[in-house]
Amino acid sequence: MWLWIAIALVAGYLLGNLNGAVVMSKTMHDDVRNHGSGNAGLTNFIRNYGAAKAALVIAIDALKAVLGCLIGGLLLRPYGMYTEGAAIGGAAVMLGHVFPVFLGFRGGKGILSGLFIALMVDWRVAVIILAVFAVAYLITWYVSLGSVLAATAFAVAFAFLHYNNPIVLACGIFMGALAVFMHRQNIVRLVKGQERRTNLFKKDKE
Repeated sequence: MWLWIAIALVAGYLLGNLNGAVVMSKTMHDDVRNHGSGNAGLTNFIRNYGAAKAALVIAIDALKAVLGCLIGGLLLRPYGMYTEGAAIGGAAVMLGHVFPVFLGFRGGKGILSGLFIALMVDWRVAVIILAVFAVAYLITWYVSLGSVLAATAFAVAFAFLHYNNPIVLACGIFMGALAVFMHRQNIVRLVKGQERRTNLFKKDKE
């Protein structure tokens, strides 16, 4: 079983290196990380290239999350641990997305990938974090605030719904905490009142 866990971790991490924002910006002979916040995420992509081109970014990040969870789940299903395997694979995808070795460890912050990982592991968590993000964002227009609250809800929801499953619990808390950690600079700017509001439905004109 440990061999399959190791394979799930490696496969998930490598899939995480496939960053949708970077891939799509490269098709335009550019690198999203050279613009704006320097982050390889959906928000920075939309700010610099517009929402119309974001569908494929979402598709790539969704696909890698789904595949990572499926690989982990299917490898451990013979041991009666499909959900645990999906969580392990998802956590590895998240790690690869945030710290991608093939992209110089300059990845995204994990919110979009986290949504699809949650959908694969426990759809209830996905509904919760999507609702939390939507409410926070639509009220304040701060993507970062919605993301931080969604990441916190991610960890809390997994802790509440899977308190009796140590593996899923640990993976859920790890992913939520990692996403919050990656937003540490945003949190500082929010506290200081220096964070930018973002309209995700159009290209940034600045």
